[in-house]
Amino acid sequence: MKSYSLRIVAAIAALALAVVAGCALGSLTSRPAVPGEGSAEAGFARDMQVHHLQAVDMSMIVRDRTEDPAIDQLAYDIARSQQQQAGQMYGWLSLWGLPQAGAQPAMAWIGGAGHNTHSGTPAEESAATDTAMPGMATPEELAKLKAANGADAERLYLELMIEHHKAGVTMAEAILPRTDIPAVESLAQSIVTAQQSEITYMDQLLAAR
Repeated sequence: MKSYSLRIVAAIAALALAVVAGCALGSLTSRPAVPGEGSAEAGFARDMQVHHLQAVDMSMIVRDRTEDPAIDQLAYDIARSQQQQAGQMYGWLSLWGLPQAGAQPAMAWIGGAGHNTHSGTPAEESAATDTAMPGMATPEELAKLKAANGADAERLYLELMIEHHKAGVTMAEAILPRTDIPAVESLAQSIVTAQQSEITYMDQLLAAR
């Protein structure tokens, strides 16, 4: 009787160990893979950081050149949100063990790198063939913004930022079918939603000027 009880205890213990091991293995196999160098996620994080930080710069410039409360608040909101998102993407690369700068040219990740092969929409393909990231203000445009004041600075800021946001939406939409990492998907979708809303608002502000 005693040996029978011991066999039952041993069997239960073995079953418990098998369940624990199976759960651990399942957790490991279901965990999203860490993106590698050359992945779409790495390219997106690097390029969108650069894109966001220019938006921060333009927003800080116009805040010193306007007395309009609506423009000042818009620029503040854009600078704050995009600085935070850029920091989030910086953190991803650090967590993934990847350098902040890669060897690939800007927008190369749209050309099919990553988890899924994707031919791309016309907007994505156009972005991928640009010599620089789409929507980025040129040095000449930034110099013009710095030299402007009042309504002139406001109009130029709105014109530049509308194009900047449109390109940012295209970039964020492009990563969605190329990743299965929840954090990347969540941030990309939030960029699409927020910047589309801001584009509509900026169109109204520009029309009023």
